[in-house]
Amino acid sequence: MKPVRIPIPSVGFNPPVYPCRRAVEPFTLDGRLDKPFWETAPYTDPFIDIEGEHKPAPRFRTQVKMLWDDENLYIGASLEGNEIWGTVNERDAVIFQDNDFEIFIDPDSDTHQYYEFEMNALNTVWDLFLPAAYRDKGNALNGYDIQGLRTAVYVDGRVNDPSAPNKSWSAEVVIPFASIIECLPHKRAPQNGEYYRLNFSRVHWKTDILEGSYRKCTEPVTGNLLPEDNWVLAPTGVINIHYPELWAFVFFTGTTEDETSCIIPEDEYRKWELRKLYYAQNIYLDLNGCYTSQLKELTLILEHYSPNDINRCVKAFPYKIETTSHTFEISCPSAHPDKTVIIYSNGKTEIR
Repeated sequence: MKPVRIPIPSVGFNPPVYPCRRAVEPFTLDGRLDKPFWETAPYTDPFIDIEGEHKPAPRFRTQVKMLWDDENLYIGASLEGNEIWGTVNERDAVIFQDNDFEIFIDPDSDTHQYYEFEMNALNTVWDLFLPAAYRDKGNALNGYDIQGLRTAVYVDGRVNDPSAPNKSWSAEVVIPFASIIECLPHKRAPQNGEYYRLNFSRVHWKTDILEGSYRKCTEPVTGNLLPEDNWVLAPTGVINIHYPELWAFVFFTGTTEDETSCIIPEDEYRKWELRKLYYAQNIYLDLNGCYTSQLKELTLILEHYSPNDINRCVKAFPYKIETTSHTFEISCPSAHPDKTVIIYSNGKTEIR
């Protein structure tokens, strides 16, 4: 089967849902999660392989906590494992050349205009803004800085010392809402009951210990580095974190009673049906040099190119498919009267 530019994921639409509670205790930034501030925040489920649960479980446990107030989103990450090292010490360098922790935030769930953050055990950070995912020709703005960002790392052991009794490292990240709402129509912090789409990733390289230092493992014949592990909260079903449509739903709640309303809206499921047709349109373009307005052609693509049964069909909505020589637009009715859910050829979704 011919490789395609935008693979269809090997997972279906089943994103984690996390109730992000309001902070009730004073906050002190020190990288530690064993303090009163975090006691009311539940941990996420442990991270799994980016391709899904059918892949081997991660060698080390990773979990995240979140809280919020009117000004900030607070993220605490616990990264277990004795391989604690880092070499990158310059801001906005390529942090994932080291073991790292990564955050991705799409405030309005349209898969465009989202934020990426990476850090290593040395508390070196890399923050950037993506107008669109790379698959949709998004060129990351590497010079973008999250204004007011605060970070700290705590290491239970010693960085870059394999002889130390290393157990884990943890990170705290404070992101002001004011720095990530510029692209929102209302330009305000979230309110109770609203949600953002987030994902988290842990990049972890296989290493040997040589002459008292960590060294990345290489393939014996070619000498090439072995591929890194990618462990995430919400699997994307491909080795590519930039599938925002599959990221977790983080609901901003006020009390534990509010958490009963942390339910993924029906229109997000309809976006997913349109997303499958978006995958099919891009494969059709790869094969034929143009888009198609025929639903049957797209469903045949899904049947042939989906890696398993999960995404081989779409639900029976009255889809409308419009194409030009270089664009397409696919829509279906919203769950709300007089509204429509739309996906465009650049990957963006909209409800209007």
